[in-house]
Amino acid sequence: MKVASKIIFLLKDPEGLIAPIVNALHFNPNSSLRRLDESFELSLEHYGIKEKKARGELVHFLDDKGNYQVSVLLLQNYEPPSLVCAINEVLAHVSGETSTVPTLLAPFVVESSKLKGDNKTSAASGSKVSLYGLQIGPETNITQAMTARIKKPPASLQIHYEPLACFLQLVRVLKLPTLILIGQGSTSHSDKSSEGKLEILYEIGELLANNTGLCFLRDKILWKPTETSKDAREPWRALYG
Repeated sequence: MKVASKIIFLLKDPEGLIAPIVNALHFNPNSSLRRLDESFELSLEHYGIKEKKARGELVHFLDDKGNYQVSVLLLQNYEPPSLVCAINEVLAHVSGETSTVPTLLAPFVVESSKLKGDNKTSAASGSKVSLYGLQIGPETNITQAMTARIKKPPASLQIHYEPLACFLQLVRVLKLPTLILIGQGSTSHSDKSSEGKLEILYEIGELLANNTGLCFLRDKILWKPTETSKDAREPWRALYG
């Protein structure tokens, strides 16, 4: 799994909210970058999981000499306990496939009900959406530039969203230079809420593009909210609220 030193790490969510970012990130027409698409599949057998593999897509942006400048990694959605195993396996591969430790840029959109603590949200300067930037591991030029444009989450913030909690714990253990972007979304399923989530995606996409030498095309974000009501979920989930 060859990757660039800058990796945009995307984890599919049940709503399909994050995945469209892959198609919205493009090389600047005036640059010499070209795009290379591929898929990956990693065994999870040494975790005792034989029926599943860590699968996903990779999009690389290469310069005119064939050097990898930016990689966008999209990992499939998994339920625990496969979730932490799949994330760990992918992180182990990407951190061991470059001559230098890669910098990870990982955006998540989390429902406000799963972010506990200070109710006063921190938004990016001039932004109408709630967006936090959480720096993990050694600071790099790109994480320094991005954190300068976005506020840190409050110290009292508690994360009750398992995919983000797993990712956060693993990058801390591996000591990977990482910037986690946390967009705070509404739990409502109204049209206004959907528009707010799209605004979060636009904010995240443009922030990523501006700091990686890419461009972000809003019209490529083709997302519609999926049915996530309690009636549409498996009956056993009702036991857990």
